[in-house]
Amino acid sequence: MTVSELLVRCLEAEGVTHIFGVPGEENEDLLFALDGSGIRFVPCRHEQGAAFIANVWGRLSGKPGVCLSTLGPGATNLITGLADAQLDKAPVVAITAQGGLDRLHHQSHQLLDIVQMFKPIVKWNASVHSPAIVADVVRKAFRIATMEKPGVTHIELPEDVAGVELAEGAVPLAITAEPEYGADPKAVERTVGLLRKAKRPLLLAGNGAIRDRASRALTALVQRTGIPVAATFMGKGAIADSRSESLLAIGLGFRDYVMEAMDQADLVIAVGYDIAEYAPQFWNPDADKTVIHVDTVAAEIYPHYIPAAELIGDVSSNIDTLTQALPGARCDDSWYAPVRQRILADIASYTLQDGDAFTIPGTLNIIRHSLPDAGLLISDVGSHKLWVARNFPTGCACGCIISNGLASMGIALPGGIAAALHDPGRAVVSLMGDGGFLMNVQELETAKRLGVGYTLVVVTDNDYGLISWKQEQHHGRSVGTRIDNPDFAKLADSFGLKAYTPGTVDELRTQIAEAIESRALCLVVVPIDAAPNMDLVNKLRNHWREST
Repeated sequence: MTVSELLVRCLEAEGVTHIFGVPGEENEDLLFALDGSGIRFVPCRHEQGAAFIANVWGRLSGKPGVCLSTLGPGATNLITGLADAQLDKAPVVAITAQGGLDRLHHQSHQLLDIVQMFKPIVKWNASVHSPAIVADVVRKAFRIATMEKPGVTHIELPEDVAGVELAEGAVPLAITAEPEYGADPKAVERTVGLLRKAKRPLLLAGNGAIRDRASRALTALVQRTGIPVAATFMGKGAIADSRSESLLAIGLGFRDYVMEAMDQADLVIAVGYDIAEYAPQFWNPDADKTVIHVDTVAAEIYPHYIPAAELIGDVSSNIDTLTQALPGARCDDSWYAPVRQRILADIASYTLQDGDAFTIPGTLNIIRHSLPDAGLLISDVGSHKLWVARNFPTGCACGCIISNGLASMGIALPGGIAAALHDPGRAVVSLMGDGGFLMNVQELETAKRLGVGYTLVVVTDNDYGLISWKQEQHHGRSVGTRIDNPDFAKLADSFGLKAYTPGTVDELRTQIAEAIESRALCLVVVPIDAAPNMDLVNKLRNHWREST
């Protein structure tokens, strides 16, 4: 057995079914070892696309997605997708090739110090510099990638080590269950005391609250107590937005209606909250709110986030413990129910009527109507991301994926491949702007070759719309944001995809429904009017001016 063959056996033991990547000369031995295994290697068209697929696979499955590249430019192309997974807390294991050990001590073709290059963007990485450490390195990489908080690990395999023959008896290391630990009982007691004193408690659900078990535990807590929930962008779906306690999402760069509830709250329970997503000075500007921190790790040191109590450990277990310790009486909802009604009414106000120009929020209402509650919307990064966070009610944990840690453009198209492969029967929509679409459009060929089915919706305005939106707020105009586009329908046709180009609201409604229902790989091109972006800013400014 060679080092590569043992590495593949270790990957099989970890439950890996797919590896996404781009082949290279230096990973030849590993590719041939994979060819005789139960793991499917999926050639992608760009390493960034491969990393994004692994990223979304990790977010959906809870198990590391795996991506592969060669040395040099292959490894550098992985960086954006890996950094995105690291900041979005998605478990990913990256495997890169490297030149032979005999040439690492001097300048050489395509040679970069990949381990050092990746060090700032991964949780842990190592080079397999000796055949004896293969099983150890793989087990450690997977364990660390999945340990809270999840993230990225990296294995480097030099080409001359990859083909070394091993002595008989080499096997993968045993996989042990991850330990679970709960909060200090005194911290639970202190938390219960603080909650009993609070008049207007509010739950802030973050990225760490969307795991299935955590979501179920949080829903049970809300059912018992009636405490309202505002989710961060990546916490959407932690509780179903159809519940009367949901205040949907918080996190826009300007004050939205949900901030009325946050302003009134005298205690905030932050569950799985990730400061990288939305800094606490935006929702606790005076640092005067009582904060309870519920997470797997201790709170970050932050002047606007100083917890009065911390429940550290498994999030779902700690929420269950808290639920059982609290009295059965539900909170009075009179202080937050009007805020929820205002939010829902505003979402409904964007419903498109015959003759209206297409808009992002109007298109989202149509997608929401056609997409089952158990379906998945993956949002790329752009102006539409803010509208998805604000205007797209989510029915289940991992029912809406938004990159909001690194917030990378280009994730939605390859992310849809991961979603469709992971759960082929699920309805999936990848929503992107014209900017993000063309950043990884090459992966349409990968999706077509794999035979996966999901709907791509591209909203077009020939602009980097999010940047324009912010520039217009600051300067009243935009600079350097205008772009041109190809004929997207013809582009889709060249990849062998069906393309929809609605011209009326009725066609938009019918074609989106047909595309989602078909579960086929298809593209819907929606030219949008961006006027609602600044209209929303002005509307909210007037609202806050009138309410003060």
